[in-house]
Amino acid sequence: MPLFKTIQCNETTKLLIWEITESFEELLSKVVLKEKTQLRLNGMKSQLHQRAFLSVRMLIQEMGFTDKDLHYDEFGKPYFDCHNYISITHSYHFAAIIISHETVGIDMELQREKIRKIADKFVDTEFEYLNPNVSEEYIKKLTVIWGAKEAIFKIRNEKGISFKDHIRVGDFSLDKEQTEASLHFDKLIKDFNVHYEEIKSDNFEGKFTLVYAFEK
Repeated sequence: MPLFKTIQCNETTKLLIWEITESFEELLSKVVLKEKTQLRLNGMKSQLHQRAFLSVRMLIQEMGFTDKDLHYDEFGKPYFDCHNYISITHSYHFAAIIISHETVGIDMELQREKIRKIADKFVDTEFEYLNPNVSEEYIKKLTVIWGAKEAIFKIRNEKGISFKDHIRVGDFSLDKEQTEASLHFDKLIKDFNVHYEEIKSDNFEGKFTLVYAFEK
């Protein structure tokens, strides 16, 4: 059972990462899905996406929940019918969830050179502290910024929020694994604590960036 990593973020927050090594059939045999979920699974064209989807169900089972407990609102945001908040992410051969009594969001991304080309689509004030001449650090920091903005968007989940125009990530060091960010949208300012770390696996090439954020 490839539960890759468990992080106890604080007293009421737990993060679990699943490394997706099983076949679709093996994963499907280990979960019980409600009819609505099964139909959603059947409609997915990518088997990697299907396996990630099922891996999320494996993770919530690890936390004592089942697929029947997991719902999605009209904007696609997952939730439980209890006091726990949940956020979900998957990237290539990893899936992860974070469950908390606090409002929380999570994202996981593969570090790729491609992010350089799209930086101006989601980065604004952050360019003030980024150094594009230090290639590896630049890519890693861009990936943290993207992950932070994605995690914050998952928390607020409001139509019209722009990563570039409305979410600001404060300066940070890759060594400290923590920074702050803020959302400025619709006359509202919200502050967030952001945590990040690098994830690597012996089974797959590439490095991943895991980011999770708490609303202050």
